Amino acid sequence: MTTSKRDYYNVLGIPRNASEEDIKKAFRKLALEFHPDRNRSDGAESRFKEVNEAYQVLSDSKKRSDYDRFGHAAVGGNGGRGFDGYDNFSGFGDIFDAFFGSGFGAQTRARPNAPRPGGDLQTSVAIEFEEAVFGVEKDIEIERIDVCSRCQGARAEPGSQTHTCANCKGAGQVRRSQQGFFGQFVQVTTCGVCRGEGSTISNPCTQCRGMGRERRKRKLAVKIPGGIDDRTQIRLSREGEAGLNGGRPGDLYVVVRVREHDRFLRDGTNIYYSLPLDITQATLGAKVKVPTLEGEEEISIPAGTQPGDRFTLKNKGVPYLRRNQRGSQIVTADIKVPTSLTDEQRKMFQALAESMGNSDGAEGKGIFGKIKDALGSE
Repeated sequence: MTTSKRDYYNVLGIPRNASEEDIKKAFRKLALEFHPDRNRSDGAESRFKEVNEAYQVLSDSKKRSDYDRFGHAAVGGNGGRGFDGYDNFSGFGDIFDAFFGSGFGAQTRARPNAPRPGGDLQTSVAIEFEEAVFGVEKDIEIERIDVCSRCQGARAEPGSQTHTCANCKGAGQVRRSQQGFFGQFVQVTTCGVCRGEGSTISNPCTQCRGMGRERRKRKLAVKIPGGIDDRTQIRLSREGEAGLNGGRPGDLYVVVRVREHDRFLRDGTNIYYSLPLDITQATLGAKVKVPTLEGEEEISIPAGTQPGDRFTLKNKGVPYLRRNQRGSQIVTADIKVPTSLTDEQRKMFQALAESMGNSDGAEGKGIFGKIKDALGSE
């Protein structure tokens, strides 16, 4: 059973009178889209072969002329030599560099023994509300990939030597010529003897087994500045995992979690506190002590204070990060209505309510009207 081939002009998406430049542009676009180094989807490889087959014919003036007259039969149905038995597309990086520019295949050509940075790590630390306000230093323990403590990353037993790889002459890569559909090109692959290291070890380190790195635990001290907020990240430079081949270590990110306080709430640099007051303190005024993060402080409650009234204690809040200033503590009046009274107390409140004209009606109810509603009237 034979499968009919698609028209080469349809494969490239161009008209039959397309110019050489149009053919080249169409090929560039489709080759980049379907090259297996970039496109891992199903069908990309076969589509890439089809695009190249069409280009080999239509980019050659004689083959194109024959194809226009006789169709696929004129080119043997295979568009030329094809891929010369190439099944792995990893070697096409150098071809496409010449055709499309140096950006293509750069990862394939990168020196495998070049320095590579280590990975970043993340951990968390929990602190108290007060510690977030004033700052604290915390000890943390992490597990990371570090430079081997025995060979110091050399991968060989201390005192032994490494040798330049005889296969790649220390380059970490080997090059060989290939004949492809664009002509001759050079394929660069990682050296299979030294695995891209450029050197061989006759006596590997017994602790890291010749890897140059090992996983181990490490204790660190983290300085947490005053004023830090919940879920803030602190970056510890070069405290992540060790790099390869002398590469820079990664960074460690510490996420700070702040525990809630049982009396205070925080909003930015301000701290909020709900101050319980009884009815007589709110009505007649009083001096009361208010807790702060630095001890108690006495404030004056003016006569006639209403529920929700606020009082501000300056410089009793949270410090601004990187500024020598602090926010305020906002004190909110929370007037507590008594839920039970003695007979004498009830009579006193009723007399007071009557003297203030609040004995009847729901309109204009003040605090004393609310007290009567809460306690019930006789």
